[in-house]
Amino acid sequence: MNMILLIDDESLVRNLYKIKLEMSEFEVETASDGLDGLEKARKLKPDLILLDIIMPRLNGLEVLREIKNDPHLKGIPVVMLTNLDGHEYKKECSHVGAVGFIVKSIGTPNHVLQEVRKFLC
Repeated sequence: MNMILLIDDESLVRNLYKIKLEMSEFEVETASDGLDGLEKARKLKPDLILLDIIMPRLNGLEVLREIKNDPHLKGIPVVMLTNLDGHEYKKECSHVGAVGFIVKSIGTPNHVLQEVRKFLC
């Protein structure tokens, strides 16, 4: 079973996507801020990371940079899951190493599941 680490400071988002992904037979771990998420990524070495950008302690771009600079984590696909909808954010995240970019207000749980399956199935 593939493990997904979902890093988002909004509990409603974490719970919604956790339930949807677990119903689709993925194992899901969550973190509520960037620092906790980075620690869990290092400990768990998930198969994929869903990562918000605006978060306390470490923002998503900082977490993404840390992941991509860590030889033990850099191969893990990271999909950004954020409310920031701008070309400059997509471009920067892609440049740093994100493989996908989903705008929460537009993307549905089914869309997130499709993106996850692209990289894990």
